[in-house]
Amino acid sequence: MFDSFPHGTSDRLDRPTYHADFRRNYQDGIRHLNKLERGQDFKERGFASWEAFAAGEWDRALSLVEEKRPVYAEQFREAGRRGIQERRLRVVEFPVTPYVQWELFVLRLRVELGDAIRVLDAREIADVEKDRPVPEVVILGDLAMYEVLYDDDGNAMGSRRFTDRALIRETSRDFDTLYERGEEFPTFFDREILPLPPPAPTPH
Repeated sequence: MFDSFPHGTSDRLDRPTYHADFRRNYQDGIRHLNKLERGQDFKERGFASWEAFAAGEWDRALSLVEEKRPVYAEQFREAGRRGIQERRLRVVEFPVTPYVQWELFVLRLRVELGDAIRVLDAREIADVEKDRPVPEVVILGDLAMYEVLYDDDGNAMGSRRFTDRALIRETSRDFDTLYERGEEFPTFFDREILPLPPPAPTPH
């Protein structure tokens, strides 16, 4: 699974170029957007809720998630106008990292607004990840595919862009297979995340 992905031909895009290219392809008549998220600790500087989380202010971090409601709601309205089906698969390692614990509260809001998110226990794909982790990838129809890149500190730094249609189709099929293995978000969240105590602050 994802065997061809590491060897695919790609163009390296810095973060502003990636965002511009993503937007252009998103508006170009695609019918689906699939996102596979694998990393367990990212930085989201500028996101007020994440900043509060990073400062150890857990209750404030959760309350600030709500600020994203109008932004996310508009995203899903636009996807609906364009006829785009959006799906996300979030791989989670155990024990759950503080970042993922926080992020899943953000994803809960997205699910409430209509995002089709499933969660996959990393232990269930140990067979798939014998040689390497599954990729951090965003797939826009059959037009473009991006491996999202981060620096050693977890800051987003751009992407590798793939446009080979055969590779995109193969990666999409692998995404579909894993997505089918995933658990519905509300069930996972209520069982694994809600009972957790607030995470200990981590240095950022």
